[in-house]
Amino acid sequence: MTTRVYNFNPGPAALPLPVLERVRDELLDYKGTGMSVMEMSHRSQEFSRILEEAIARIKRLLKLDDRFQVLFLQGGASLQFCMVPMNLALTGKPIDYIDTGTWSSKAIQEAKILGKDVRVIASSEDKEYSYIPGNFSVDEDASYLHITSNNTIRGTQWKSFPNTGGIPLVADMSSDIFSRVFDPSPFGLIYAGAQKNAGPAGVTIVIIRKDMLERVPPELPTMLKYTTYAEKNSLYNTPPCFAIYVVGLVMEWLEEEIGGLEKMEAINRSKAEMLYSCIDEIEMYRGTAHPDSRSMMNVTFRLPTPELEKKFVEEAAQRGLVGLKGHRSVGGCRASLYNAVPVEAVEKLVEFMREFARNN
Repeated sequence: MTTRVYNFNPGPAALPLPVLERVRDELLDYKGTGMSVMEMSHRSQEFSRILEEAIARIKRLLKLDDRFQVLFLQGGASLQFCMVPMNLALTGKPIDYIDTGTWSSKAIQEAKILGKDVRVIASSEDKEYSYIPGNFSVDEDASYLHITSNNTIRGTQWKSFPNTGGIPLVADMSSDIFSRVFDPSPFGLIYAGAQKNAGPAGVTIVIIRKDMLERVPPELPTMLKYTTYAEKNSLYNTPPCFAIYVVGLVMEWLEEEIGGLEKMEAINRSKAEMLYSCIDEIEMYRGTAHPDSRSMMNVTFRLPTPELEKKFVEEAAQRGLVGLKGHRSVGGCRASLYNAVPVEAVEKLVEFMREFARNN
């Protein structure tokens, strides 16, 4: 087999090797059908089973009860930035947002473009989005409170979710869904581009509490209404069939090989602690996120100079450690430790970091 690198890319990101092997084995002939999933009708019994199994596994992993419906959309999380306020904002009521970085800022901007009554009730912009705000209050009249659960660029993450006093919580969980256990009951809607922790690029998972569907304005364009997808079980039009199939395989891996989110969280926590310990121990490296807001998924750090950072990324790649360059908007370095990144990859990265510090 071709040698595979240790993949720390921020998204699209590493997929579990057993999933990729399964895709390879089933690519030309899916379970005796004589065709690939990419070729079969989305109306076929075979794809219906793929779809239903993916939904069932998502609901079991997240412990979603019958109040929630799982949908598969397209357009990435970025389309959800406008779909959420279009569908869920109540007439005459504000929509509250907490700004913790690039992706929450983009969500806020889209809501403003729509002319909604947007209120940013907390922000960490004052310290370059290096922490998760803790001092805020949610308006009891708000339509919802929107947060970004994990911030890939700045390396921060909500450790516990805000108490909204019954106001529906809406979260962009693109970069940490399925990475840990959480209580879904306060959420009116969760959305996540699959390409970081759930599957390949091209499909967006939307989990909506069914009572929120009552808010959807009938005058919205058909393809921008959550009810369109809910009423047709994500089959109103041709969905991203192959991406849904791979999501289902990732969910199977999480359930049957990892053993559920409790075990996945423990693995993720150990990986993050290993890397943060290295950063904190060695003077050359400086973490950019406040310690109490550090992400388990995206570890961001700096070296003393941009030149040294460039050398670090280049030499790491030569050692088979790829995807460590920080986001273009902030620079520095970043290691994304999504579910599919094995412990061994982090061990090799820490080994390289110690060696690089000794030699430079």
